[in-house]
Amino acid sequence: MPAEGRRMSRVGIVEDDAGCRRALARLLRASGQVPVTFGSAEEYLRSAGEVDVDCLVVDVQLGGMSGFELQKRLAGTETAPPVVFLTAADEDEASRRAAAAGCAFVRKSAPAGELLHAIQEAVVAGPTHPKV
Repeated sequence: MPAEGRRMSRVGIVEDDAGCRRALARLLRASGQVPVTFGSAEEYLRSAGEVDVDCLVVDVQLGGMSGFELQKRLAGTETAPPVVFLTAADEDEASRRAAAAGCAFVRKSAPAGELLHAIQEAVVAGPTHPKV
């Protein structure tokens, strides 16, 4: 449940694995967030003008456009939400790329609290304008 007087954040989830997408949405709802789910980067981009989110949780390896490609495309816009990258792989290179883009990076195997903390920090920090 959100703290007294604190607005619930709308968090976009861009994840091509339906089971993982549902689990992330449940976690966010349980923590007082409002999840908005997308099965691909392209689906998010099609709805970006209609759906306003405070943060995006994006899988690195999506079918079609990758999570990094999505973030790079959004980075040039005024309304780009902050991004938290999520991956099942233990990729040091992906972690470095996320950091270089000014984004958080969380492994899917990490405790739920780590992801929730990264989301909270991203929402508080607001949009970033990284050196992509």
